[in-house]
Amino acid sequence: MPPYVILGQWLWSDTTQPPQPDWGVAIDNDRILAAAPHADLRARFPDATVIDATDCVITPAFVNAHHHTYGVLAHGIPLDAAPAGFWPFLEDFWWPKVEDRLTHELIAAAVDWACLEMVRSGVTTFYDCLEAPHALPDALDVEAQVVRRWGLRGTLSFEATERVSRENGELGLQENAAFIDASHKAGGLVSGMMCFHTTFTCPERFIRRAFELAAERGARVHMHLAEGTYEPAYCLEHFGLRTVAYYERLGVLGEHALASQCVQIDAHEIGILARHAVHVSHQPISNCEVGGGFAPVPEMLAAGVNVALGTDGYVNNFFEVMRDATLTPKARLLDPGTMPAHVAWTMATQNGARALGHTDLGTLAPGHPADLLLIATDLPTPLAAHNLADQLLLWRNPSNLRGVMCAGAWLLRDGQVLHADEAAIRARVVEAASKLWR
Repeated sequence: MPPYVILGQWLWSDTTQPPQPDWGVAIDNDRILAAAPHADLRARFPDATVIDATDCVITPAFVNAHHHTYGVLAHGIPLDAAPAGFWPFLEDFWWPKVEDRLTHELIAAAVDWACLEMVRSGVTTFYDCLEAPHALPDALDVEAQVVRRWGLRGTLSFEATERVSRENGELGLQENAAFIDASHKAGGLVSGMMCFHTTFTCPERFIRRAFELAAERGARVHMHLAEGTYEPAYCLEHFGLRTVAYYERLGVLGEHALASQCVQIDAHEIGILARHAVHVSHQPISNCEVGGGFAPVPEMLAAGVNVALGTDGYVNNFFEVMRDATLTPKARLLDPGTMPAHVAWTMATQNGARALGHTDLGTLAPGHPADLLLIATDLPTPLAAHNLADQLLLWRNPSNLRGVMCAGAWLLRDGQVLHADEAAIRARVVEAASKLWR
C-alpha cells in the first residue's frame, strides 16, 4: 500500500513546540513517514493519496493514563444516602454496590461503551484499572477482547487487594502476572501492568510481592495514592510516615511506578516522587466528585515529576478533563498564569505516553506510530500560533473532532465513529447497568 498524505491547516506535532501552519504528515502503514509543509509532502510523495484536512489542526491523539472503564455502570446509580466522605464513598457505595457486583458480562458491556467514548473523545491510548474481586479469573481477557476489536492501544490491569480475603488478593496478582505474560507473547496494541490498590487495603508483604512480580516481567506497577485525607492519616497512624515516604522506606519507588491521584501529598513527598522518577496520573474532575481535594499539579511539574491526565471513568470527555486540569489550579493558587494551556496538552499526550512506557507516542515525529487527531478549526476568532493551544483547549469538544487515527487506522472519519453500532452498544450497557443496580 503506498503512503498517503494528510494536509492540515495547522500541524501541532509536538505540544512543547509552536504549531506549523500549512503543514501535514505522510503516513506509511502504521507510522509517521514525514512531517513537513504541504509543498514538500506533495513533492516527496507524488503518488500518495492526499487527504485534504485544511479545515483542521492535526495533533497527536490523547492518552488517558487512568481509566476505570466499568465506571460507566455507576453513572446515575440510586443511593440510599449520599456518601459523607471518602471512606464512606468506598465502604458504603463503590465497593459493595459497584465493584463487588461486576461479572464478565457487565465488564464486557462497560468496556465496549468506554471504547466508544474514548474514540469520540480523541483517546487512542489508555490505561485501565479493573477491580472486580468476584469476576476472577480471566476478567482481563474479557476486557482485552473488546479493546482489540476496537483497535485501541490499551494497557490493562486488575486492581489486586486483600480487602475481600488474602486468597482473593493473590488471585488478583496472578491475574495481572498471567495477563502481562500472555499479552507480551501475543504482541499487538494491548499490554498489561501490575496493579494493587492502596496501603490501607494491602499489607507490606503484598505490596512487595506486587513489585517483585512486575520486576520479573519488566512491567510497570500502578497504585492509587493519597486520593483523599484518609490514606495519609492511616499511614501516619500505622507506619509513622506519610504515604509517599512509606513507599520510599519499602524501597519500591522508581520509574516503573505509576501513582494515580496524589492529591493529599506535601512538598516533601513531591520531592520523593521527583527523586525516584515516579510517574503520576492526575484525575481533576473525579477528585472533585469524591471530595478528595486539589492535587498540587503545578508544584509536581515544577519539581520535575511527570504528570499525566486521566478520567477515572467518571467524566470521560477528555477536552473537559484538560480544561479542568488547567482552570482549577488557577483558582487554587490565585494565579491566572499557572498551568498554561499547552501544558495540559502535553500532559494529555507526551506525559501520558511516558507514564505508560511508550517512548514513541505523544508526538507526530517520523518513525512514531500514526496516532493523531483532526480537530475542526471553524472557530469564531482566528487561529494563530500564539493562541492555538488556548483556542483548542477552551472551545473545542468531541463534536469538533473530524478524524481519530490509531496505529494508522481510522477509528473516526468525518466526525463519525467507524465500524460500531452505537445504538446496540448503548442498549447493551443500559441492560448491564440495570442488572448492576438491581
